[in-house]
Amino acid sequence: MAGGKRRFGRIRRLPSKRWQARYLGPDGIDRPAPRTFATKRDAEIWLARTEVEIHSDRWLDPDAGAISFGDYAEAWINERPALRPKTIGLYRYLLRRHLRPAFGNYPVADIREPMVRRRWRQKMLADQVSEVTLAKAYRLLKAIMNTAVEDRIIGRNPCRIKGAGQERSAERPVLTIAQVFALADAIDQRYRALVLLASLGSLRWGELAALRRTDVDLDARLVRVSRQLTEARGAPLAFGTPKTDAGKRTVAIPEALIPVLRWHLARFVVEGDEGLLFTSPDGMPLRHSNFRNRVWLGAVDRAGLGELHFHDLRHTGNQLAAGTGATLRELMDRMGHSTARAALIYLHGSDQRQREIAQALSDLAEAEINRRVKRPKGQPVRKPSGTYRARRGQNAS
Repeated sequence: MAGGKRRFGRIRRLPSKRWQARYLGPDGIDRPAPRTFATKRDAEIWLARTEVEIHSDRWLDPDAGAISFGDYAEAWINERPALRPKTIGLYRYLLRRHLRPAFGNYPVADIREPMVRRRWRQKMLADQVSEVTLAKAYRLLKAIMNTAVEDRIIGRNPCRIKGAGQERSAERPVLTIAQVFALADAIDQRYRALVLLASLGSLRWGELAALRRTDVDLDARLVRVSRQLTEARGAPLAFGTPKTDAGKRTVAIPEALIPVLRWHLARFVVEGDEGLLFTSPDGMPLRHSNFRNRVWLGAVDRAGLGELHFHDLRHTGNQLAAGTGATLRELMDRMGHSTARAALIYLHGSDQRQREIAQALSDLAEAEINRRVKRPKGQPVRKPSGTYRARRGQNAS
């Protein structure tokens, strides 16, 4: 700065003829600019911008951004002990399998949008990683980098691909009521009630596996969901509360299931309020992988249902409930969801429902046609008055 001492920072010319800028950071450390400059003017502009960043509280510690993404991501997971074991297992798998190979050794501050978009996501697509896995990995990467922004390590999240975190799973099958009972007949009788309660009660696997005698009131035809069984790779089975308060709920079950449940309770459930409703043949809590391999796949094959997941039973139950005319709020309560997003899936129109609506309109039109045919010959047709039309409109609303 000509004519006096520089107000912020220092500039000097190096033997290489380039210019170096230095400044005192808000942390009290004297720091050089990350690069040298061709002209003194360029160095002055850089210092001016850095001063503005400090005074506007937008300055980022360049040393903090030097931490590797792998170390930062690992710490990010460890700092979230409230996560469920299954979620932690998923995050560690995604980090190990899909994020560390691409970003693990890079400093967090060096990860830029082109690296996320081209080098990583395009490669994942080329490697034919499933859309669901890719979306989950992207959401995890974005969440980690969001925290880096909050920690003042980076100024902007490089995960800015519109729609990349949305899962577009293939449409899962919905069983007819006849197929539900065909599956219940094909499975080991120890699990007949499990199939029917999953389908007609819209319960999740973990909720069903955690049910006890005390959770079932057959006289009132109610099942109380207050906990779930969680299993994660390398960890023991654990009973815990549902993910959200909405998951704690009381579900009314069809009267047709009561005899099935009474028979099941008498034959397969130990005495006492804490007796698990559904267990393995040796009385142990159910493990999903064991159940799938030893029981489920064979039953699905015998029932001729093709590729069917256990969770498809809940999907079926939600669809059947929506078909009875259940409202959005009623579906949310039954499904145990705190938001309407999932419940709305089951309220979409169907070809059958459209035909039923068309038939109902046809019945109305046909009744009016018949009424007009029966009108005495020569009687004029009166148009409704404006007052009458308005009154009809109010009544309809």
